[in-house]
Amino acid sequence: MAGDRRLTVAYGRFGILRDMKLVLAVIQDADATALVRVLSENAFEVTKLASTGGFLREGNTTLMIGVDDDRLDELKRHVQRTCRTRTRLVAPSVPMGEQNEGLVGDPVEVPVGGAVMFVMGVQEFVKV
Repeated sequence: MAGDRRLTVAYGRFGILRDMKLVLAVIQDADATALVRVLSENAFEVTKLASTGGFLREGNTTLMIGVDDDRLDELKRHVQRTCRTRTRLVAPSVPMGEQNEGLVGDPVEVPVGGAVMFVMGVQEFVKV
């Protein structure tokens, strides 16, 4: 039938609504391609969003991942194996003195990267 729109609600075996989580994973841009590939290869559905924030105010990637409760630990393992922590040299912007003597110029090494994951319960999942 032309124009027929199907509505799919996430039901598991026996017609019971599946227990699902929505995971928001904030990761470094450098890890995004590899993680999306790994998750896709392992049958996770991923939506990629560009985002900015954190200490360095740099671009990062936020992934929205819907996952059944029984696969949440597997998802966490993939993220942990793929997203690594790195260090970067950052020039601090703290004034040296009260009389505008300039800024401290020695770079400081700071850790960046890894992943921050927010796991939220899903009341209903509908795919149109």
